[in-house]
Amino acid sequence: MRERHEAADPASMSPVGAPGLPDAPEGLVLLDLPDHDSVVVEHRERAERLVERADLLVWVLDPQKYADAALHERYLRPLAGHADVMVLVLNQVDRLAPADAAACLADVRRLAREDGLGDVPVLGVSARTGAGLAELRELLADAVRRREAATARRTADVRAVARDVLAACGDDLPDRASRTAQAELHRALEAAAGVDTVVDAVRASALKRARAATGWPVTRWLGRLRPDPLRRLRLDGPDRDPDLVRSSLPSQAPAVAAQARVAVRGFVRTVTQGAPEAWARAVDQRAADAVASLPDALDRAVVATRLSAARPPRWWRAVDVVQWVLLGVAVLGLLWLGVLAALGYLQLPRPGTPTWHGIPVPTGLLVAGVVAGLLLALVARGLAGLGARRRARVARSRLRDAVASVADERVRLPVGEELAALSTCRASAAIAAS
Repeated sequence: MRERHEAADPASMSPVGAPGLPDAPEGLVLLDLPDHDSVVVEHRERAERLVERADLLVWVLDPQKYADAALHERYLRPLAGHADVMVLVLNQVDRLAPADAAACLADVRRLAREDGLGDVPVLGVSARTGAGLAELRELLADAVRRREAATARRTADVRAVARDVLAACGDDLPDRASRTAQAELHRALEAAAGVDTVVDAVRASALKRARAATGWPVTRWLGRLRPDPLRRLRLDGPDRDPDLVRSSLPSQAPAVAAQARVAVRGFVRTVTQGAPEAWARAVDQRAADAVASLPDALDRAVVATRLSAARPPRWWRAVDVVQWVLLGVAVLGLLWLGVLAALGYLQLPRPGTPTWHGIPVPTGLLVAGVVAGLLLALVARGLAGLGARRRARVARSRLRDAVASVADERVRLPVGEELAALSTCRASAAIAAS
């Protein structure tokens, strides 16, 4: 794309600034700026901005205003260093006698030298007679040629540098890391976070709580003597703030920590395959910084994960009520038998004992209450085992999501930022080199 800016500040309109000039050089763009002495502040500010960007400044002067102080003090003198891209045009010379026109042109040259412009070109032109327009067109054409040559040279330089940059960026990298490397990274971080230990604790805690709620009331108190696995790891309880609370998970074994570091390096090697060495080192450094903060991040992720159910299952309450009813039946039978035994021991008359299918009712109540309670406890234990395994699966899924979030935040995101910068550099270099 070729864009040229030739600015004219005419005191009156001339064919040089008219659109559609028939013999204008190709690529020429003329911008007719507002008068430098305009009373509108916006016009003066616009002219000052465009003057700084023009390739050739054509100052069109009137014979009556060419010595205006505002023109010389505000524009010509500050732009004395740009005299090689300036032209002073004295317009309407046809209205002057030849001697007066020559005198005005000489005076314009004198003022230009006093402004520090040296031998800046000064032309006398006439829109009516066409005097001086050929010289002005040649100056415009020469400015266009200089701009095209400079632009072509800079374009060639930019393309050469862009090709070097593109070659230094290496080959295109895959959009995503291989699933194998990503899965290995997640497995290693799960081991480092102690996911298996936590899942086992979730299963054991669910079983303990289920047995405490549905077991045989006579023996369920024994389960309370054993500590809750989740509470022992400080992973259960209300209002756990991961920024303040740390778990009591055992420290990582050296082999597990080393496996996590190896997995991170393997992931980095996979996603940087084919990248320039400098970029690969930058990615590796970002990953190394991330590895140092992984243990704390993983621990906070585990603490923040909800592991236990929000409320116990409804069937626990139902089984608990039935267990206490069965225990009550057994106690009733036991008391009944105790009363009968006491009366017999004291040799007092005993009331008749009812039977059911030949079995004394007190004995039947005691045996039925105890046996039914034990059987119900066994059935509830089986159901509790199924529920504990389900709770463990849910906990494992949540922990994996939490570990994956840590992997994304601490490893994949920093690595992705470096690779995105490389892709942007490669794309920009390809556009510049084309």
